[in-house]
Amino acid sequence: GSPAPLPQASSAYPSSHRPLPSSSNPAGRTLHPQEAGAPQKHPSISMAVLVAARQGRELQRYSQRTGGRIVVGCIPYRVRCDGELEVLVITSQKGHGMMFPKGGWEEDESMDEAARREALEEAGVLGDTEAVLGFWHYQSRRYVDQTYEGFMFPLRVADELHQWPEMASRKRTWASVQQVMDGCSHWWMREALEQLVARHAKAKLQSAL
Repeated sequence: GSPAPLPQASSAYPSSHRPLPSSSNPAGRTLHPQEAGAPQKHPSISMAVLVAARQGRELQRYSQRTGGRIVVGCIPYRVRCDGELEVLVITSQKGHGMMFPKGGWEEDESMDEAARREALEEAGVLGDTEAVLGFWHYQSRRYVDQTYEGFMFPLRVADELHQWPEMASRKRTWASVQQVMDGCSHWWMREALEQLVARHAKAKLQSAL
C-alpha cells in the first residue's frame, strides 16, 4: 500500500523533530516530487558506480535554519515472514557503533537520490525509497559547534551487493528493531526508526481491515 502520511506536529514531539515542510526545503526552493518524499524506485546501477564513494564537500548543501550541513540518510529494511521488520545497520568507518547510512545532501541530486546513494556506498544495498520520515536537528560529534539537519527515509531493500565502496571500512548486519533501540547511540536515528515502526504497524492494521 501507499506509505502512511507524515505525523503532524504536536507537543508529543521534541522541538528538534518536525515533519518535512510540504512546499519548501532547507535550501529555500520548491521541492520536486521525489524530494518531497514520494516513493521512488531504485535505478539500475552499473558496476562503474561501485568504484568509489563520493569525496569532498564542494556540492554540499547547508541549512538556512542552522547553518550546518544538511544530511540525508535512510533506514534499509525488510519484512520477515511473520510480518516483523528487520533493519540493516552499519558500523562507523572505524568499525564501531551501530547506525544507519547517512551523508551530506549534494546540489546535483534529489533527497531520495542521496538516500539511495548513501545506502549503496555505505551499506551495499539497493532498494526503493518511501515517503520521508521527518527531519531532526542534532549536534555534530566531530564539530561540536555545528548543528546539522538530518532527513531520514525508509528504504525497502531489493538487493544486497557482495561488493560496495565502503565494504573495507564498515560492517553491516541485519538487526531487530529492539536491538537497534538498545544499541544505537544516535537519538535522532532511534526516533526515525520509531516513526518507521509506527508507519509499518498502521499499514498492517489497514491491510487487515
